[in-house]
Amino acid sequence: MTDVTQPTGAARPRRKPRRPAEPAKRVQFDRPLLPWLFLLPQLAVIFVFFYWPSAQAVTSSFYLEDPFGFGASFVGLDNYRDALGSAEYRRIAGFTTLFTALVTALSLGLGLLFAVKADKVIRGRSTYRTALISVYAVAPPVAGLMGMMLFDQHIGPFVTLAAQFGWNMQVGINYWDTAFAMILVSVWKQVPYNFIFFLSGLQGIPASVREAAVIDCKNGFTRFRTAILPLLAPTAFFLLIINITYALFDTFAVIDVMVKDKPANNPITLVYKVYNDGFRGNDIGGSAAQSVILMVVVLVLTLVQFRWLERRVHYG
Repeated sequence: MTDVTQPTGAARPRRKPRRPAEPAKRVQFDRPLLPWLFLLPQLAVIFVFFYWPSAQAVTSSFYLEDPFGFGASFVGLDNYRDALGSAEYRRIAGFTTLFTALVTALSLGLGLLFAVKADKVIRGRSTYRTALISVYAVAPPVAGLMGMMLFDQHIGPFVTLAAQFGWNMQVGINYWDTAFAMILVSVWKQVPYNFIFFLSGLQGIPASVREAAVIDCKNGFTRFRTAILPLLAPTAFFLLIINITYALFDTFAVIDVMVKDKPANNPITLVYKVYNDGFRGNDIGGSAAQSVILMVVVLVLTLVQFRWLERRVHYG
């Protein structure tokens, strides 16, 4: 056999020395107050529109105030006792819980369903997506007005359709008919928002992961539940918080349009009750106490979500 080894004195090619990794560049400010100067506009907005009104609400909740600002009497926790001890308040709180749960669940479920279907569309995908997303551009008061037209007693197509099945729908008069209309309009308004985020999440899943899932599992539903849905968990967690906030607060305009100037026997949420008692009933202290209670509930709910649900969300 021929010896192909290099002779001892042969020169070996030298490797180029590796250049040391450059340290990450950091933004340096000449003056320590300069970063705070950049943050000042945002901090001012937060203070003016969040912290100051919150402090005013907490302060007002301990007083019985004159609606015209001529005086105030300290009543301690009486406003809180009146709110929590009221049967009407507990009934509205129960409906708010039901309303929030249904709007959140239906909005997330339909948004995910439409996103999965849109992700599979090949022909006309831009038209299909635009038709779904365009609804989000409708302002909440306009959505409520359109909902009232759809459920109108004389010209509403949904009322005519319900009559075909023997359902005498009376939105604005019957409690549960009005609740059904409010939930349907609120869901219709929020579904496009969820659709946008779920579709972006689906399109961000690598093709290799999808191909591996097809090889491992041929059942489409099982493949989606075990491979695709866990990858959408961060998006779903974010949308869960956004949808609960939307159902609690951002549906105010829809509810206002659909129940304003209607008989008193109509469902409302806690946010709308704060508005009714404060601006229509001139009970400033009572409405402030209700807003503080609602603020505490939302704070506790948010902490529970981040402490319990986020542990089950994987961002890797």
